[in-house]
Parts: sequence; structure tokens; C-alpha cells
Amino acid sequence: MTGNWPLALAVCGGAAIGLGLFLVVREVVPATPALGPALRRLHQPAAGPGRAAAGRRLEWLTGLSRWLRPPHRQLALIDRTPEQYALSLLLSALVGLAMPSVLGVALFVLGIGVPVAVPVLGSLGMALLGALLAHRAVLTRADAARDEFRQAVCTYLDLVALQLSAAHGPVQSLERAAAVCDGWVFDRLREALRLAQLQMHSPWDELRDLADRIGIPELGDVGAIMRSSGSEGAQVHETLRSRADSLRDQIRTDNLARAEGVTSRLDIPGALLVFVLLGFAVYPFIARV
Repeated sequence: MTGNWPLALAVCGGAAIGLGLFLVVREVVPATPALGPALRRLHQPAAGPGRAAAGRRLEWLTGLSRWLRPPHRQLALIDRTPEQYALSLLLSALVGLAMPSVLGVALFVLGIGVPVAVPVLGSLGMALLGALLAHRAVLTRADAARDEFRQAVCTYLDLVALQLSAAHGPVQSLERAAAVCDGWVFDRLREALRLAQLQMHSPWDELRDLADRIGIPELGDVGAIMRSSGSEGAQVHETLRSRADSLRDQIRTDNLARAEGVTSRLDIPGALLVFVLLGFAVYPFIARV
């Protein structure tokens, strides 16, 4: 039995690769939508067509996504579902799990003996590393999207202020300002305003809910300012412009702080390089002694 461990290792590696291919094929091939989940989605916030289709195909990952406790705000910001997040972690873990097994089989074919513990522990370690890298990739993408969204909010504030200065109403100003620019941020804004119109909600309340859902408090400020304009009739275009200027200053300060952090981290390899050069310079004198 002990002499058959390469065969068992090859079978396990092939099974892991086969499972990964099955998950990829199941993700790509469209499935027939179920009536129950479709009815439940009628009472949820609107989502894009791609997200809805992905949700129909990945409903079997709902339990796993709850167990993983995904970062919901980051996922909502990059327009991904918890099921897609769970699938990315699962596929990354399966790839990491299969790599040491395939390497062990290749070494066995070449006649190189490897202890059983090495591929087993390597598979577990690589699976954990793959899942962590997939999680980190989601957070990194969300951070970049958050910076882009905040910069777009500055533009949106100025556009709404211009529409108000042109004697448009608060609701019309929000909709016309969102229709001016292109990009995924303004697509999300137009989608929120369209949802508010269909559900007979106030657009500033819908913007506030979107800000809470994706973790962008600056967008909630737009809703708060426009709420006073819609309910109290206040002239808020100057307030919008000042909020845009303060937000730009805040973004500039954050970028400077981030740049200083990167510069301070670059000082470490520079100092190490100085010590290496100093070692090369001092070594001849030490060798003579």
C-alpha cells in the first residue's frame, strides 16, 4: 500500500483539476433561471444584467459565501456578488491545491522520490496562499475603485451645482448631472437615480443608500445637501462647490500621505544597499587582517 502513494497522489491531483474544470464550465454555461429566486430578486435593489445572470448561476455557492463572511461593501463597490467572491477563492484554492500534486507526479515520472508529506503539506499551503491572494486582489481592486469613485464625486458635485445655477430643480439637476459624463461611476449614479424614479423614492435618499452600501460617505453628502434643497427650498449650489473643493483637498492630502508612506518604505532597501556597499569596501581590509 505504501508503494502506491504516487498513484493515489496522481488520482487526487487529477480529481482536483477535474473539479476545477467542472466549476469553470458550470460558470460559463448559462443555466435555466429558477422561479423562486427570480421572484425574490424582484424585491431587492436593482442589479446589472451581468450581475443578475452571474447570481443565477452561482446560487449553489450561497452557503459557502456566508461561511467565508465576504467584504460586502468592497464587493458592492466593484459590482461583484458574494457568490462570485466565493467562487474566486475556491478556484484559487483548487489551483494551489493541484500544483504540488502535479509537481509530485512529474518528479515521480522522472524517477525522483519525494516523501508523501511534502506534496500534502505543499498542497494545503498553496491552497491557503491562493485563497489569500484572491481575497487580497478583491481588496486592492476595491481600494482603487474607491479612489476613482471619490474623484468622480467631486466632478458630480460641480455638475449638480452648475445645473442648480441654471435654474433647474434639485431632482432634474441630479439626473442631468449624472447624464453628462461617461464611466462606470456615473453608470452607477444613473442606475440609482433610475431606481429611485421607478420606486417613487427621493433621489437623495437613494444616493444615501448607495453610499452606505458601497462605503462612500462622500456620495452620502451629496444626498444630504440635496435633501435640504428639495425639502426646504434652500439654495445649495455654493454649498456643493465648497464641498467639492474640500473633498479635492482631502483627496490630495490622502495621496500625499500615501506617497510619503511609499517613500518611507523605499528608504529601507536604500539603507540595506548602503550597508552592502560598505561591506564590499571594508572586506579587503578585514581579509588582510
